Amino acid sequence: MTESQERLICFDLGGVLIQICRSWEEGCQAAGLEADRGWAPSMSGGRHHEIVWNYTTGVIETEAFFVELESLAQGMYSADDFRRIHRAWTRDEYPGVTPLLHELRDAGRRLACLSNTNAAHWDVLLEQPAMKVLHDRHASHLIGHAKPDDRIYEWFSTTMRMAPWDIVFFDDLQENVQVAKRLGWDAVQIDHMGDTTAQIRSALRARSLL
Repeated sequence: MTESQERLICFDLGGVLIQICRSWEEGCQAAGLEADRGWAPSMSGGRHHEIVWNYTTGVIETEAFFVELESLAQGMYSADDFRRIHRAWTRDEYPGVTPLLHELRDAGRRLACLSNTNAAHWDVLLEQPAMKVLHDRHASHLIGHAKPDDRIYEWFSTTMRMAPWDIVFFDDLQENVQVAKRLGWDAVQIDHMGDTTAQIRSALRARSLL
């Protein structure tokens, strides 16, 4: 094999391969709910982030997650409301993603994902066509760590038996890319507002991987 054929191409999911809601207001709208009932995550003093982080890293289970959110919202949004918002948060793939992944796989490239997600979203994500093309699929709630914690990158590199510099990594969040670069990964930030497929394709061509 050549050096390029030995590299692993790893993708974040939301904002890179899969379209997702990006704000509380957008999530409520997608779920058909009002976003102005007198409560929003920004009013929780960081507690909402803590609950989401615990669910993302597998510390709490799905039902406990929605019950805790209902309590946090003081009943202004029910557990069922949060389930609806959560279900609506994940949308379709970005155009052209699955054909690109098939092209890469047919060329002998090794493909994986490393996503900050949770049990409820993971079940939905696994049904996306792009996910079925990847060789390896890894999620934060199953690993017990989440980006940008160093430990999830180290876990991935060890589990995949890859040197950090042989991992080409695509993520839409700057902090996740910065940590990956610090740990030696070849990390590329994707603009989720643009043509993500074209950005990925351009970066891979620059590395002679496409």
